[in-house]
Amino acid sequence: MGSAKNSSAKDGSAKDGSGTARKARIEEMRRTEQSRERRNRVLTIAASVVVVVGLVVGTVVLVQSQSDDGGSTAADGKSKGHFVTGSDGVKTWKGTLGRTHVTKTVKYPTEPPVGGDHNQVWMNCNGDVYTKEVDNMNAVHSLEHGSVWVTYTSKASKADVDALAAKVKKTPYTLMSPDDEQKDPIMLTAWGHQRTVTSADDPNVGKFFEKFVQGEQTPEPGAACTGGLAK
Repeated sequence: MGSAKNSSAKDGSAKDGSGTARKARIEEMRRTEQSRERRNRVLTIAASVVVVVGLVVGTVVLVQSQSDDGGSTAADGKSKGHFVTGSDGVKTWKGTLGRTHVTKTVKYPTEPPVGGDHNQVWMNCNGDVYTKEVDNMNAVHSLEHGSVWVTYTSKASKADVDALAAKVKKTPYTLMSPDDEQKDPIMLTAWGHQRTVTSADDPNVGKFFEKFVQGEQTPEPGAACTGGLAK
């Protein structure tokens, strides 16, 4: 009988030990599973945040793109580059100048602009003198036709303005207008080229006209300078 009791005790002890170990393994598995679930939840939340941010950014980009396509402002008229000043004082644009006809307002990188996307209607440039500022987008189209654009600020003397106006009036493919946003009192502009002159008597006025009125820089030589916009 004693021997049987001892055997039963040993069996019970073994079962208890086995049960304890099993419980420990189950508990360890439970902790591992819980840890995996927490990690998965974190990854899921992170992935959701990325998706939401992506959707928001995509929506903003789409809205911005739609605004650019149908809005009122273009960044630079597809004009990328910079000026290089020659020994003769003429600044030449090195880079690209867009030539697309657009209806939205273009912000040009220079004032006055030397080219770029522009309005489909040109300013009349058959020796036309304007006493009020003209729209850059129309004037740029005139430059595309090979005109020279004379601009001046309120700092230019009346005598110089009158003398320049007289020269423009007798020169086809030229136009003249005030521009108080430009840097210097008197400036001359052709497609891709520009310079400052000191006065109407500056010999560089004649040189610029001779070289750039319907000059080699003209994208559309012979195109009309009448039948456009007049103020």
